[in-house]
Amino acid sequence: MSSAIEKILSYSIGKNVSVGEFVEVNIDFAYFHDGTGPLIIDVLKEMEVSNIFDKNRVAVIFDHSAPPYNDQSATLQSKVRNFVIEQKIEKFHDIGEGICHQVVPEKGYIAPGMIITGADSHTCTLGAFGAIAIGMGATDMAYILATGKTWLKVPETIGVECNGKLKEGVTSKDLILEIARIIGTDGANYKVLEFFGDTIKNMSISSRMTMTNMAIEMGAKTAFIEPDEKTIEFLGRNGIKFKSDIFIETISIDSSSIDPKIACPDNISNVKSVSEVEGIEIDQVFIGSCTNGRYEDIYEAARILKGKKSRVKLIVIPASKSILMKIIKDGIIDILLEAGAIIGVPGCGPCLGVHMGVLGENEICVSTSNRNFIGRMGAKSSKVYLASSLTAAASAIEGKITDPRKYLK
Repeated sequence: MSSAIEKILSYSIGKNVSVGEFVEVNIDFAYFHDGTGPLIIDVLKEMEVSNIFDKNRVAVIFDHSAPPYNDQSATLQSKVRNFVIEQKIEKFHDIGEGICHQVVPEKGYIAPGMIITGADSHTCTLGAFGAIAIGMGATDMAYILATGKTWLKVPETIGVECNGKLKEGVTSKDLILEIARIIGTDGANYKVLEFFGDTIKNMSISSRMTMTNMAIEMGAKTAFIEPDEKTIEFLGRNGIKFKSDIFIETISIDSSSIDPKIACPDNISNVKSVSEVEGIEIDQVFIGSCTNGRYEDIYEAARILKGKKSRVKLIVIPASKSILMKIIKDGIIDILLEAGAIIGVPGCGPCLGVHMGVLGENEICVSTSNRNFIGRMGAKSSKVYLASSLTAAASAIEGKITDPRKYLK
């Protein structure tokens, strides 16, 4: 009896491993972005590494400063571009192609059963594809690029069973916020959160990615969802399917009982029903990020925004170029523009608080991203409320936090 994570690690190593054991594993795929790239390159230089372990198993994506917001960020990107050329890395995605956690699965670089590392904390997003996906710091990633290996302690797995149909106006974002309320910001420290149940089974891949994306906010090492036909169809490739037999704990959620949720400042677990805080005036709405910048998120927002005008700054940034192209093709971008939205270059946008919608003193934003700690999106006195794209769109129309269900009747 073992978890899917233990089984994947055992398969990779060639012998059975157990929770708590320290192991060295081969990495199937690694990626980093323009934010962490310069630091990684510096460490590789200190290590006197001239060639990475396998240029075909590495991707580089520019998403954090897309486009550069000052001369320093532009110079750092040039440094990474030169590294890509020197190492002959073909899986390079320049400014405007999207967020790393979206681009990597879209391009079919990964498959179920793989061990994946990314130099970004939200690498756990890719656990939605039945893989082990772990975020690493620059030093660890440099070692991976040099050797193709890393070490880790085999983590325990918490099962999160979600059953029941989500109500109209309720999304996977509301569900994961409710889970964050229950678990807290450190309740899953160095553990895996595995999501299962009929709610998860019936979710789209995009919705599943929202679930796994936010595992790190609860302290988790990573997240995992057992792969199925939807997984294979999205990736365009098969992999090896692993199934958990045991969890250290199981949390059961009645998905049908959940209403629209919102994470209030300044903590991801400070979650309330939208109806509890409805009416708080806001200055900005951001729809995007690696949490909720996918097609279905923007489509759902457009359903509410159609024929209406935003009363506040409304920034919409697709998670990838392919998503941007699809909202253009389907006419969704027209709805957004007519509503007063600003459409940004595919990438992280204002999520990290450096450009493309940074908040000023005392400004309040409803964001579909994943973090709302003090100063995350700008000034320390600003406030960020995290919600679904439906809640974000409804709030933009009224200029205050608004339950989206009134616009879906």
